[in-house]
Amino acid sequence: MNLMYRFIAFIINVYIHITCRLHIGNELDKFPMKGPLIVLSNHTGQIEVPVYVALLQPRKFTGWAKIETWDNWFLNWVFNLWGMTPIRRGEADTTALRKAEEALAKGMIFGIAPEGTRNKNGRLLRAYPGAVLLAVRTGVPILPVAHWGGENYLKNLKRFKRTDFYLRVGDVFRLKVDGVKIKGDVRQQIADEMMYRVAELMPQEYRGAYEKAPEGMGTFTETIR
Repeated sequence: MNLMYRFIAFIINVYIHITCRLHIGNELDKFPMKGPLIVLSNHTGQIEVPVYVALLQPRKFTGWAKIETWDNWFLNWVFNLWGMTPIRRGEADTTALRKAEEALAKGMIFGIAPEGTRNKNGRLLRAYPGAVLLAVRTGVPILPVAHWGGENYLKNLKRFKRTDFYLRVGDVFRLKVDGVKIKGDVRQQIADEMMYRVAELMPQEYRGAYEKAPEGMGTFTETIR
């Protein structure tokens, strides 16, 4: 399985470099080389996960993906190979939460896209609060990662045109929620604060719902120095 994982990652790496112009620089060097890590990212849905899987070698990247993806035989095989976890959107999926905790306990990188669905124009949608629960329960470091350009990937592919894909990595942070009752509006406030960490890495025109910092920014997150 490890050999197959590495082989597929190699093929994807080649494919990405053929179909994209990557504007990444040394950003991926900011990823810790060991230990559990939650990657908090925006979601355009076409190219970012393959980029993470291929370019973060030898570290393994996994995460949640909508359960409907497993209806496609090829994606079913690939996502199982990558150890992706199916999640039922719009409901409290305790099985998906438990599997995410297990992946982090093994020291893996676990990706979360709090928007819940891909945004088709690259502009950020407001975060759902579900990601907060995993971050609170595990207490592991969180790394904000922003990307843009990938929203044009399929359109460019049909025109045999390469896509300019940009990626930026922020500072690792933790939640500071000791003694806080995390209910309803508080959970959403935490999610917004987490998501703004992604937004501030992006050009202004991509920030969408997060053009401005949420009120009380810094209340629930702190950078790890």
